[in-house]
Amino acid sequence: MSVTLAIDAMGGDHGLIVTVPACCDFLEKHADVNITLVGDADLIRQALDRFPKAPTERIHIVAASEVVLMDDSIEIALRRKKDSSMRVAIQQVKNGVADAIISSGNTGALMAISRYILKTLDGVDRPAIAAAIPNEKGLGTTMLDLGANADCEPMHLVQFAQMANVMVQVVEGKQNPSIGLLNIGEELIKGNEVVKRTGELLRASSLNFYGNVEGDDVFKGTTDIVVCDGFVGNAVLKASEGLARMMSGLIKSEFNRSWLTKLMAVFAMVPLLRVRKRVDHRRYNGAVLLGLRGCVIKSHGSADRISFGFALDRAYEAAKNRMVERIAQAFVTDRLL
Repeated sequence: MSVTLAIDAMGGDHGLIVTVPACCDFLEKHADVNITLVGDADLIRQALDRFPKAPTERIHIVAASEVVLMDDSIEIALRRKKDSSMRVAIQQVKNGVADAIISSGNTGALMAISRYILKTLDGVDRPAIAAAIPNEKGLGTTMLDLGANADCEPMHLVQFAQMANVMVQVVEGKQNPSIGLLNIGEELIKGNEVVKRTGELLRASSLNFYGNVEGDDVFKGTTDIVVCDGFVGNAVLKASEGLARMMSGLIKSEFNRSWLTKLMAVFAMVPLLRVRKRVDHRRYNGAVLLGLRGCVIKSHGSADRISFGFALDRAYEAAKNRMVERIAQAFVTDRLL
């Protein structure tokens, strides 16, 4: 089965400079993929001219006259820019001509437009943003929500867990992923009433619920999935990104010191590079907007060519393994609430 990915080619901090090269790289690796590039058709063609070996028979261009800027309000993106590359790309999924859409653009706009056009799945009250956070095991802890829902009720958090359970099975191949509930302590008596009630519901469910986990468990990889509200999740995400940048900066700074320090850094370079690779956020790029009637992937706004490629990988795996359909089925056959 071939997979068609619709790309918001103009979105993000870098637009075509990143999206077109990354898509050409991706097509070289996957013979079963078609790419639809959405945006300024003339500029897209000019960008493709730099890749004469690209399989143009598997690249389709759809014109869009507007671009959602990173600082555009949701009202502008949703109500005024109706021919934006983001919106037209999402419409490709709605129309059934693409299996997933990937954008590096404005997160709030992407969620709002996706929810407006695609709608939510039956049984899902709120869509959530899920992504992998680097952990010390060299894998990634899937965490949600990462900013779509600042205030949540227990039923919302349980639905997040149910959706993430299917996503991790589909995208990462883990058949029975463990689920942790982010709290201020492992004890049952800890946390506010929302967290306590959520824990009760998860313990009574058929999910592989580990129990309460704390902030450091996200980075330890104690569980495959960590569930929390969007306010807390976004704070953890930003902290992890800051930590990765700090470590990368520290490694680089070792080469700007005395000759002795530089010599020591050379001998330590291999393990240092291994550490940097394990916490490199480019490897974990590609947040999934769960709960929609279509597969929507959010790439980091500042993603480079390599990072955007990982977002394409995530979209490909989700689409190929019919993630949306399997989440919808889970809410029919295994309704938790």
